[in-house]
Amino acid sequence: MLSEDLILVSVDDHVCEPEGMFDGHVPARYRDLAPRVRTTDDGRQQWWYGDIPGRSLGLNAVAGKPPEFFNVEPSRYDEMRPGCFDVHERVRDMSAGGQLGGLNFPNFPGFAAPVLSAGPDRAVNMAMIRAYNDWHVEEWAGAYPDRLIPCGVLPLFDPELAAEEIRRLAAAGCHAVTFSENPTALGAPSIHSGGWNTVFRAASDVATVLCCHVGSSARSTVTTADAPPGVTMTLVAVAAASTMADLMWAELWNKFPDLKFSLTEGDIGWIPYFLQKSERVNQKHRAWLNHQAPQGRSPSQIFHDQILCCFIADEVGVGLLDQFNLDNVCWESDFPHSETPWPYGPEELAVSLSGLSHEAIDKITHGNAMRHFKFEPFARRSREASTAGSLRVEAADVDVVTHVGRQADQRDSEAFRKFTTGVR
Repeated sequence: MLSEDLILVSVDDHVCEPEGMFDGHVPARYRDLAPRVRTTDDGRQQWWYGDIPGRSLGLNAVAGKPPEFFNVEPSRYDEMRPGCFDVHERVRDMSAGGQLGGLNFPNFPGFAAPVLSAGPDRAVNMAMIRAYNDWHVEEWAGAYPDRLIPCGVLPLFDPELAAEEIRRLAAAGCHAVTFSENPTALGAPSIHSGGWNTVFRAASDVATVLCCHVGSSARSTVTTADAPPGVTMTLVAVAAASTMADLMWAELWNKFPDLKFSLTEGDIGWIPYFLQKSERVNQKHRAWLNHQAPQGRSPSQIFHDQILCCFIADEVGVGLLDQFNLDNVCWESDFPHSETPWPYGPEELAVSLSGLSHEAIDKITHGNAMRHFKFEPFARRSREASTAGSLRVEAADVDVVTHVGRQADQRDSEAFRKFTTGVR
């Protein structure tokens, strides 16, 4: 299949939330408590929720820049291309990159939004979480329902309220929510404790996917305190492997056999080994593991049935696709982070997927994402107008080179250290 004929829907992009996004969504009595962007004396811009700093203004928002300008933490909106935070420019950027649709994870609240759960008043926290979701559903994804898949955030401090929010969001057409790769790292119950069962029930009832993004525990895989940054970046899939193991061996599936989780930004090439390992553990040690196999299924069967995965560029994983449930494999762009192939995603993916059948390519590039997240772009535009080639014609005037920003330096190494260790 030619790159221009691909229809691309990414299950992992990111929004750098625009200043003033809470305006109009926070109840009047809490308006003065809403998160705000403050500018420091040295000109840096930063989100704050009261006295709690946001994760960053524009984490690694470097799309369109050369590698020497790959800042870990751009400190101002004018150091990013407008498509990072302006929804209209985002859609133009998507078209210029030949991408039809995308699901956008949060930025300043953290990938599982722990910042919005960290305030001292639970009622205020809940008001801000609902306001964030209303903005995302109505103003961000809602501005272009044929292009953007809505993704909500949950209160980590109260599973009952989280379950209510899942149902509220589903009623508004949102069938994706962020969930931590390891909730205990954020001070919440583990998935094995039973403490999240109301959330699992709600998500199962309304067909909402719980999305576990790498880094959503506010920690990354760090070997030693003095390890070079390349160590942590190379080990990014280790966090996803830990989440996958938790999910494969969880007994929650006995109660929620229709629930779906997704592993986000962990690639897929490593997965077949862990499926093999889980089967060997199950065969060799079942006598003492005391594992209650959900519906009699083995750990690898749980993965194939319940867990979605995705990749940006993973030729090893593509070569092992016969060991996956192809209905649960998706593509991701990771715009505007440095891993994104934008604006050359179609060309890169066409090379990776060469040799696959048209049916397999369609599933990976858009069909699986559309089905799992209830995304229906073809209700508003034709398939012919949704291809990479057609979209690029619509955005022929978009300059895909980002002309703002600064060269990477020691500030970015320090920002990376803080991000990977959770230290602020």
